[in-house]
Amino acid sequence: MQKFSRVLVTGGAGFIGRHLVHRLLARGYSVVVLDNFRSGRIENISEYLKDENFKLVKGDVCDRKVVRNAMEEADAVVHLAALIDVEESVNNPIETHHVNVDGTLNVLNEAVRSGVKKFLFASSTAVYGEGNPLPLKEDYPLKPISPYAASKAAAEHYCNVFHRSYGLPTIILRYFNVYGVRRNPDSYSGVITVFLNNALAGKPLVIFGDGEQTRDFIHVEDVVKATMLALESSNIIGETLNVCTGKPITIIGLAQTIKEITGENLHIIHGKPRIGDIRNNYGDPAKAYEKIGFKAEISLREGLTRII
Repeated sequence: MQKFSRVLVTGGAGFIGRHLVHRLLARGYSVVVLDNFRSGRIENISEYLKDENFKLVKGDVCDRKVVRNAMEEADAVVHLAALIDVEESVNNPIETHHVNVDGTLNVLNEAVRSGVKKFLFASSTAVYGEGNPLPLKEDYPLKPISPYAASKAAAEHYCNVFHRSYGLPTIILRYFNVYGVRRNPDSYSGVITVFLNNALAGKPLVIFGDGEQTRDFIHVEDVVKATMLALESSNIIGETLNVCTGKPITIIGLAQTIKEITGENLHIIHGKPRIGDIRNNYGDPAKAYEKIGFKAEISLREGLTRII
């Protein structure tokens, strides 16, 4: 098992970041969080501000000087910081590229400069796009259909190039549809958070399109487990791994499951399909199990029940 003295988590005040920071500190790591609080919240990490093993750097991954300061003495990086709203990326592709590609390039460059021993990049299932057979496997071609997906694909290429050109030990983790407790409902929060908020308020569930589109929902605790396994694994570098369950559900099926769990007789409304949304999407988890021993353990029904 590979251990590190100091781990930099970009976007550490966000939804996945707060759960990861908690796990890292609990395992005895020294943690630095770099966050500009555009979508992250100070409340997510406020309990750690007085911890001697925790440091907060307020700033943007697009600012090279800030990244260099945050990288000081870090020997591992988990790069979570990104703009993740698909619809917003369609409306503002330049900014999405700037943060997700230029920002990643900054973090990669400073990681090489600092001699980082492990670099984990949080990519997305969106890079697969449309047209690949299901379940999605890591060696399938990337066919992004939104600027967000394209930015993640470009950042993946940079990670691979920095591994090959500079010897930076990189691992790409393709997170599928992450959900869980403590997700900020005011951010780009995903269909589960929106559905649950509406259900508990007795409001209709709005489905964009016919609801037959499939998704692979994975609980944030499983995502953190996979990330920790990849971080501490001593025998894989330069790899790309799906972080998924391999168990798809339709959006209409998700709505029906939430109705059952809440016991609410909720009205379902269908709206127009959203630009950039993938039709069918679920992953093959076999490689992650083979390489790092990861297997998702929290079922969707259990995960939904925990949130409620």
